[in-house]
Amino acid sequence: MTRRQLVSLTGCWMTSAALRASGQSSSPAADITLRIGEFTAELAPGRSIKTVAYNGQVPGPLLRATEGKSIAVDVFNDTREPQMVHWHGLHIPSDVDGAHEEGTPHVPANGHRRYVFIPRPAGSRWYHAHGPAGRNLHKTTYSGQFGMLVVEPKSETAKNEQGRYDLEAPIILHDWDAYLTEEGDVDYKLFSINGKMLGGGEPVRVRRSQRVLFRFLNASATLSHRLAFPGHRFKVVALDGNALAEPRTAPVLELAPAERVDALVEMDNPGVWILGEPRDAQRSGGMGIVIEYAGERGAPRWARPAPFTWDYTFFGGSNPAPEPDGRFPLVIKPGSGHQWTINGKSFPHTDTMVVSESRRYRLIFDNQSAEAHPMHLHRHTFEITRFDGKPTSGVFKDTVVVPAWRQVEVDVTASNPGPTLMHCHQQFHMDFGFMMMMQYSS
Repeated sequence: MTRRQLVSLTGCWMTSAALRASGQSSSPAADITLRIGEFTAELAPGRSIKTVAYNGQVPGPLLRATEGKSIAVDVFNDTREPQMVHWHGLHIPSDVDGAHEEGTPHVPANGHRRYVFIPRPAGSRWYHAHGPAGRNLHKTTYSGQFGMLVVEPKSETAKNEQGRYDLEAPIILHDWDAYLTEEGDVDYKLFSINGKMLGGGEPVRVRRSQRVLFRFLNASATLSHRLAFPGHRFKVVALDGNALAEPRTAPVLELAPAERVDALVEMDNPGVWILGEPRDAQRSGGMGIVIEYAGERGAPRWARPAPFTWDYTFFGGSNPAPEPDGRFPLVIKPGSGHQWTINGKSFPHTDTMVVSESRRYRLIFDNQSAEAHPMHLHRHTFEITRFDGKPTSGVFKDTVVVPAWRQVEVDVTASNPGPTLMHCHQQFHMDFGFMMMMQYSS
């Protein structure tokens, strides 16, 4: 990856002074400016996609903020439809979180809206379009409206928890040219990392003995992905931006839509390598990126990784979870047509989970379907307490995959009052009723 590409990808690692100088927003100046507009993304020479994106680039600029320090974000919508920006993984008020169901107002067509909030907690977060797409496979999370947000810890001690590293590399996955299969599922023809198909962009350039912090994000609308880096291993230090008590080493990563993995990699095997999807069809379709050591040349190498089962309990402890103050059994089943139900109802008719502030609640996901579901709770972080019958602790996330025909239990502390949306982050499922609300009692 060249310096020019890194600057482009990290286009909003700016100071407030630089943004004020841009003259893009009214006084007082915003800390961050995003402009939503039509864009043609060149995934590779001869392979372009017309989409909607932020600031004329895919992915959108990598944003940085400091935990606990208020920021103002100006969003200009240059399209003919209302738009919504969701700040995924942040504990912020409902009216700026970026979900219409919670009361966040849209950014009007050809209009402007300012978001002001205090970003927290620290870690790898992201931002993306939010709302229904239905059968329009070019809208919301199918589009180029996605980008990473890194919230820096406010304390030096917290900054050191991930360990020393020499280079930081965002790795953002996305799928393109979606279509409906004969079975009624969504599939894709093209895949990209950091907006480029494998071989279509510059490599990530590293040096021997460097320690690289890779921030992985799956910005796919519907697909889970696995990633391998032949000749190297991932030291996983955080899931969904939340630090693990004890980092664990894995040969393969697995990310459902919306999930993030922070992993350190020791650059101790010089060469030119492919970091990519083990599935040949997806890797040849673009889901990969070249990692090039300084001084090394030649065709990038790929080798199939050893079998590895991705399991959240691999990263957790065995401490028993405290008894919750309440429980919410949540039975997931398909309904009629493409509809999905929670406890027999589809949104907007699903029941509301009513909680009291500062109490701890256990959400018991019972997946009685043949599909896995990445369940996302807005504005909160939860702890996985049981996964497929195995108790666990110390794994904190905002999105958890509930495997087909399995149960997963998570505990959430009601610490951020306001209307809160929970939904499957598989866009096609969310569009067909797979949502419900959590509300605080007065």
